[in-house]
Amino acid sequence: MRIARFTTGGDPRYALVDGAPGSEELVVITGDPLYTPVQPTGEQIKLDDDSVRLLAPVIPRSKIIGVGRNYAEHAAEMGNEIPVAPLLFLKPNTSIIGPDDPIVLPDWTEHVEHEAELAIVIGKVTKDVPPDRALEHVFGYTVANDVTARDAQKADSQWARAKGFDGSCPIGPWIVPGLDVDDLYVRARVNGETKQDGRTSQMIFDAAYLVSYASEAFTLLPGDLILTGTPAGVSPIVDRDIVEVEVEDIGVLRNPVLRRH
Repeated sequence: MRIARFTTGGDPRYALVDGAPGSEELVVITGDPLYTPVQPTGEQIKLDDDSVRLLAPVIPRSKIIGVGRNYAEHAAEMGNEIPVAPLLFLKPNTSIIGPDDPIVLPDWTEHVEHEAELAIVIGKVTKDVPPDRALEHVFGYTVANDVTARDAQKADSQWARAKGFDGSCPIGPWIVPGLDVDDLYVRARVNGETKQDGRTSQMIFDAAYLVSYASEAFTLLPGDLILTGTPAGVSPIVDRDIVEVEVEDIGVLRNPVLRRH
């Protein structure tokens, strides 16, 4: 099952996504599936209908938790040691954008990079959950791009500005509940050229452990996101680039890059 959030010009709505790639159809459902049972309305819309615009599949009411250096090769390419515990940071919900929304490069940075990631969507209030029960609290998974102003990250003692600016967290194209995420490929392409190509099996801390660990520090609320880290191969993105992030069994998240002059 795939769950999308979309608009045809009015208020955002939710739908189940049915069909193979290239021939998907939106089966419209009532309410917000994070809080209400899935109930089809009977309306069906072709995904390629000109009136359809996919939106970020969730807007966290509370927080986005990032995990730094969760792939050994990425830690190495950045000149860092492998962490002994998950390295957590926060991104505001104003950093969220959806599929095909532009990543607008701030004028205070000259070096912005993509970071392809699997994202966990929390489904229920979660506090101090043990790893063996953590995935019971997960609603599903989506694709994320933890866009990072690398020069600001190096200059600042905190990562809030470098990783939390407006538009620095593209997510989508939809949420997939019930997915086994132990060994999925995670890729990024810039203008069609593959830059990152890793697997979730390479993560230092797996999804269940990350949910458990984060819940020790923060009460996790429905719709909260946990970004699980990025594989090696991060690279700069510049004005007019097209960035595609893909996670196996979920889909492709595409965003153009824009620098306003």
